[in-house]
Amino acid sequence: MAIMFVVVSSRVAVQRVARAFSDDVWCHHDVMAAHDVLTLPTPDRFAAFPYDPPYSIQVDLMRRLYSSIERKHVTIVESPTGTGKTLSLLCASLSWLADEQQRARRGKISQHGASGSTEPTWVAAQAMQMRQRELEAQERDYEERLMRARNAEAKLRALARARVTKRRRVNADVPHIEGDEDAFLPNDLDVADGLDNISPAVRALMEKVEKSSAKHAWSEGEEPTCTKVYYASRTHSQLSQVLPELQKLRFPPTLYRSLGSTEHSGISKDETFRRKRELDQTGRGEDDGSGQRQWRTVSLGSRKQLCINEDVRSKTGDLDERCRELQQAGRRCQYLSPPEDGTKMLDFRDQILAFPKDIEDLAAAGRNADTCPYYGSRKAIPQAELVTLPYNLLLQKSAREALGVDLTNQIVIIDEAHNLIPTLLSLSSVSVTSTTLSMSLQQVETYYHKFRNRLAPSHGLHLRRLISYLQAMSKVVEEWIVSDQVPTEVMSIPDYTQRLGRKVDGVNLLEIETYLRKSKISRKISGYAQAVAVGVSDTYSQPSHVPKPLLPLQAVEAFMLGLAGAREDGRIIFSRLGKEGKSEMEMKYLLLNPSTTFREIVESARSVVLAGGTMSPMSDVIGRLFPFLPEDRMTTFSCGHIVPQSHVQTLVLTKGPSGSLLEFKYAQQSNVEMLKELGQVVLNLCNVVPRGVIIFFPSYSSLNFAKRTWKADRALEKFEAKKKVFWEPEDSGAVDSTLCDYAEAIQSSSKEMSDKRRGAILFAVVGAKLSEGLNFADDLARVVVVVGLPFANKNSPELQERIRYANEAEIKSGSKRNPRSKDAGSELYENMCMNAVNQTIGRAIRHRSDWASLILLDRRYSLASIRQKLPSWIQDGVFVCDTFGQAVKQLGLFYRDKKQGG
Repeated sequence: MAIMFVVVSSRVAVQRVARAFSDDVWCHHDVMAAHDVLTLPTPDRFAAFPYDPPYSIQVDLMRRLYSSIERKHVTIVESPTGTGKTLSLLCASLSWLADEQQRARRGKISQHGASGSTEPTWVAAQAMQMRQRELEAQERDYEERLMRARNAEAKLRALARARVTKRRRVNADVPHIEGDEDAFLPNDLDVADGLDNISPAVRALMEKVEKSSAKHAWSEGEEPTCTKVYYASRTHSQLSQVLPELQKLRFPPTLYRSLGSTEHSGISKDETFRRKRELDQTGRGEDDGSGQRQWRTVSLGSRKQLCINEDVRSKTGDLDERCRELQQAGRRCQYLSPPEDGTKMLDFRDQILAFPKDIEDLAAAGRNADTCPYYGSRKAIPQAELVTLPYNLLLQKSAREALGVDLTNQIVIIDEAHNLIPTLLSLSSVSVTSTTLSMSLQQVETYYHKFRNRLAPSHGLHLRRLISYLQAMSKVVEEWIVSDQVPTEVMSIPDYTQRLGRKVDGVNLLEIETYLRKSKISRKISGYAQAVAVGVSDTYSQPSHVPKPLLPLQAVEAFMLGLAGAREDGRIIFSRLGKEGKSEMEMKYLLLNPSTTFREIVESARSVVLAGGTMSPMSDVIGRLFPFLPEDRMTTFSCGHIVPQSHVQTLVLTKGPSGSLLEFKYAQQSNVEMLKELGQVVLNLCNVVPRGVIIFFPSYSSLNFAKRTWKADRALEKFEAKKKVFWEPEDSGAVDSTLCDYAEAIQSSSKEMSDKRRGAILFAVVGAKLSEGLNFADDLARVVVVVGLPFANKNSPELQERIRYANEAEIKSGSKRNPRSKDAGSELYENMCMNAVNQTIGRAIRHRSDWASLILLDRRYSLASIRQKLPSWIQDGVFVCDTFGQAVKQLGLFYRDKKQGG
């Protein structure tokens, strides 16, 4: 065992160090004891599930998920919309969590009776009973505190409804700081100056002591952190749908369970009855879940969603930076309690945990309590059992660190996971223009020359290294611009580093990036540059109408982070911008391997679940996200749909009305004759299909060309005579109004029998705004048509690099493939296309009673290699029509059957 000596200046500090070690040992023993007790068996039924009996596919999904969490697996779940996916995910994960809490509790109790001592059995039994009473008392106290918080919040809401809310007066200026240019100097505590000769182990221990000594009143009464479920989705609007599902679950209240165990609790029956009566009285409040367990839940968001300071929100520029400036200023934000008075924040934390709140409820609760919901939510994380958060806060390491999110041994559920790979790649890719780079260099040089005599040595050293690196980057950019050889160039990270030259060979890029991130000096530099630009010596007194510029150095900082990261998995792309002759270019760092950034999450968490309505083809997800994962830790689950097979008709159209072959490759998308044939198909569908028809094109360009063609040959007039025609707008702001008009046209046509037009037709684009996340249920989509295969532009330098990288990775892995099968790059290209198709198909069939036809309009869909990548719930029912007449016949039979049955 290694012996470590640390010189600490006071006896108190020594005690803190000893206590830090003992706390670590205690927590470790608790965890080990909890998990050595038993293995949790997978239940056959889930009592908390609100519908009895559940569908068999729901039981299968919950059993698979429960087992995966217990066995620490990574699981991919495909559960179509309408199958109760969210409810099943919550029920299974929280059922495991409830069982895990009981296992941990038994482990803590048995630890006191199995210490290996020679004491008599009755002494060990008494020790176990004492420990049980302690744990029960802790549970009672905590649940009663949350009960009081529910009462307090109910009163605050009642007061908020009763009073007239007055908008706080917005000051003309941001808080003013008395002083001069010292405001732009970095904090010397931002870097570890003077600690270079101390070993990492000692430095880590010193940091632990400092954290312990820095604890303020907020930490009083703080409970240990607990195992939790992190539930992530793309947007807050999607996450807002999670909490209503959570409220449906029927878990017994924790407090009832504790109060029911009085054998060894030392509490009289009268006291037990009194406490239960208090709970029942609280249960009749407006916020209670009808006597069900209220899981301690917190929703995480950014300051943009949670800031309630109108003074700060009214100013232009970066909201995060304005919040930090206010905390550093002479006065604090009125919604953030000072460190020495943390009772208010503790009470608000309990209110957050007392009853589940979505992001809007959380902001409203903060206003009612006059307490910052952003910092309140962060404070609630350690004791929360369920944490909901958007993708970016989970996937970005910097965001997790800022919020204090530790995924070690936790359950991570990522919903809508078909977006995961594109999200990971986009979050890790960053672009910097030559103008931004030049501006960054100029700002850093100006700042350094101004303050170099007043900077701490460590700051000066890091800034000189940064200037050298930026100068080398600028030189490479200038040389490439004047070379005027190619419009685009792709290079590896080592090739780019070699171009930077020997001047930066000795510069550790990772140290520079770490310095920028920890010191946050880029904000000081940009703030000083802004002050110089407006001729003001103090940026904090700047009028609010002067907008804060973007921080160019932060963009360069993100670019440098990519360079310092995965060198083999990244590429640099140089591209010329603007018109010919304009000396402007863009450097883009492109991450090719999404598993690079996701691996840390997978290896930290106990279990990771990727869930989506359409995750096919799953082999693509596994190959791109989990190439490092052992096969015995990877599981998949794909369930069928809850709708009867007779409610879904899937047709492949290979020929048009004239008998011509339907194949909408890129060249054919602008073929006038082919589009006229497509127009005849659409017209026939308008005659056969009732109510709503949605037709998806591969791209906006193909959609617009078809529109022009049909307008020229007057096919559009024929469509309009049958159904009202709508087009997906390219402006995202017009999407909602288009959808409302489309729905109204369908509803009005079903009421007005005199209207010759029967419903409406909506032309949309695969992968655009209407192909994902929208609900076209019932009459809104009685048929969904996909025209062609939406392959991405293969001439894109980014896509070419991704394909090349996939082929190189396949060769390096040494895997042998069938000579007749596609290479890894071709598979990637095809999988990207089919993933988009599957998402589009999912717009129809939204509940058990829904019904619709799915038409795949291209002969290539008849190929087995393409059909096997369709969602499993429609693969067996695909019918390939040899003639167009055969398709019309099948459609007629299907809709006639539904009309008679409906």
